[in-house]
Amino acid sequence: MARIERVAVSMVVLQPKVRRTDAIQSFDAQETPLVRIWDTDGAEGAGYSYTIGQGGTAILSLLCETLLPQLIGREAEDIGAIWRDLLFSTHATAVGAITSLALAAVDTALWDLRCRRAGLPLYRMLGGARRCVPVYTTEGGWLHIETGALVEDALAAQAMGFSGSKVKIGRPHLSQDRARLAAVRDAVGPGYEIMVDANQGFGLPEAMRRARMLEEVAIAWFEEPMPADDVGGHARLAAATSVPIAVGESLYSLSQFKDYLDAGAASIIQADVARIGGITPWIKAAHLAEAFNLPICPHFLMELHASLVCAVPNAPWLEYIPQLDDITGAGLRIEDGRAWPSEAPGLGIDWDWDAIAAQEVGRREFGGG
Repeated sequence: MARIERVAVSMVVLQPKVRRTDAIQSFDAQETPLVRIWDTDGAEGAGYSYTIGQGGTAILSLLCETLLPQLIGREAEDIGAIWRDLLFSTHATAVGAITSLALAAVDTALWDLRCRRAGLPLYRMLGGARRCVPVYTTEGGWLHIETGALVEDALAAQAMGFSGSKVKIGRPHLSQDRARLAAVRDAVGPGYEIMVDANQGFGLPEAMRRARMLEEVAIAWFEEPMPADDVGGHARLAAATSVPIAVGESLYSLSQFKDYLDAGAASIIQADVARIGGITPWIKAAHLAEAFNLPICPHFLMELHASLVCAVPNAPWLEYIPQLDDITGAGLRIEDGRAWPSEAPGLGIDWDWDAIAAQEVGRREFGGG
């Protein structure tokens, strides 16, 4: 077995292709920490994480000052042991967003290294449950977009073979959200799924009111209706509506998902591979959801999640939000509304290292003599 010999880290700040707004924030930039790991056999793995405009330098600091120096000399295949050791070395700041996002950059690089050494794509290394997955789009459903444009985008996605569209909700009055959703439903017909996302914008009383309206429009799921730490509120909402409740993008540990599932507070799990701390805990979350006979429909990061959702049997959807076009070569393959993970060994992301070098900041290296 080969040991980790050298590690490099840097960050690239990416600009969204379109304006992205929701009920509580605007997605102004994507700060993208990148970790590269080389072993003593010369094999290489690359991983990444992200924030939506704030906190990227904090992730870099944690990586450089605490996590990455611990990797030198470790057996590269000991991914589970490394993940747990790094978590406990940051015990005073875990569980939390910065720690989980930093762990994810390391963990995804280690899995990329393992798959490259084995000559296998990630989705096959983790189980190979399916070859492709249906896609739904979020990119044309942001909160600031007017109704006519929402309809046009949903119809365009439907024509490309997509099976659903997500529409952000949280306009000042319920009637405004109803009008937007009703217009989309009238245009796409009953067989096309419409998901909605409130981005934690409501309290329980208003979430109850909106849920009754969502039942009228046959919504596929109601995502993040309330603050993510309100497990009890979500349990009460889930018991009161026929609309499936989806949570997970703002949860940062496996235990937090366990609390939701134990309470019957969610019907759809949306673990984000970066925010939960990497591939190692993401797979556990997927299996946990399967044990409760529930689906996992991950948030964002489609270029990496394409492999993960094809690795497990209970992941019916991939969310379409392009994010890595400026720093990759060949993008994610989408045909007739289905995403196909790469068959190349590794994560399946075709990094353009020249483009990355031209934009990166905060580069540091460890090891290597």
